[in-house]
Amino acid sequence: MTARMAGRRTLFAAPVLLAVTFGVFAIAALSPFDPVKAYAGTAGLTASQARLDQLRTNLGVDRPLVARWWDWLTSALTGDLGTSSVMRRPVADVIVERVGWSALLAGCAFAVAVLAGAVLGVLAARRPGGPLDRCVSALAYTLEAAPAFWLGLLAIWFFSVRLGLLPSGGLTDAGSETVTFGQVVPHLVLPALVLGMSQLPWFFLYVRQGVADALAEDPVRGARARGLAERRVLLGHGLRSGMLPVLTLIGSRVPELITGALLVETVFSWPGIAAATVQAATSVDFPLLAALAVLATAAVLAGNLLSDVLYGLADPRVGFDG
Repeated sequence: MTARMAGRRTLFAAPVLLAVTFGVFAIAALSPFDPVKAYAGTAGLTASQARLDQLRTNLGVDRPLVARWWDWLTSALTGDLGTSSVMRRPVADVIVERVGWSALLAGCAFAVAVLAGAVLGVLAARRPGGPLDRCVSALAYTLEAAPAFWLGLLAIWFFSVRLGLLPSGGLTDAGSETVTFGQVVPHLVLPALVLGMSQLPWFFLYVRQGVADALAEDPVRGARARGLAERRVLLGHGLRSGMLPVLTLIGSRVPELITGALLVETVFSWPGIAAATVQAATSVDFPLLAALAVLATAAVLAGNLLSDVLYGLADPRVGFDG
């Protein structure tokens, strides 16, 4: 049944990805930014109109919208994602070079959010309304309202400028010509913590509510009446039932995680997909924009599929055929 559901989702994903790529080309065509001037840079300020028109023809941006989209799509299906006009490199090389660093940042941040949210949620659910519950809930609602870029700037000011404990950005130390594990780790700490803290409120609130509801059920009260240790009650009954809603939350947080990662990468100068996305958007780089949109959409669809599969495996009462 899992394979059937994955197959149906894959068939559904195909038209979604097609619509997304066409939407990218349509929006870019309506953009006030001129891709030719962005490509030419400062030389475009003094270039003649004839030279700009020739460059427009060479880049293919003078062709109709549908023709540009169809050419890109047919080439992409054969593995050729085109050439980025702003980075002067194949789009596939740009993505391969950067996607790993974005995945590392998002993965570490996701682990921070899930683990910290689960631990704090369980502790708060033990005594609803207690001091810990009130303090952590207040912090969660505050973080929920705080933009990720603001948290990033605050973290840089406190940990880098004021205390001098952690680097403020980049992947390695200034002047370093090689990327080493020892340099990447301290540079990763702040952006991963900031991105993780921006996602933590939802995991905490879901776990807290789920565990609190589970602890109020008759089987748990019966287990406590039989003298089972509180730790066993929490882990064996409360946490197992309380974590089920979190499985569906995993997929729904992927779009927010991607958006937050773009902001955090920009604040901390992290060499991931964010810088490429910003440059592609401001320069109306059609091939790179379309490829990045497909990548983000595929990540969202994969996250939703993963959450459904995990929920179905964790709770056999849920059918995959619905």
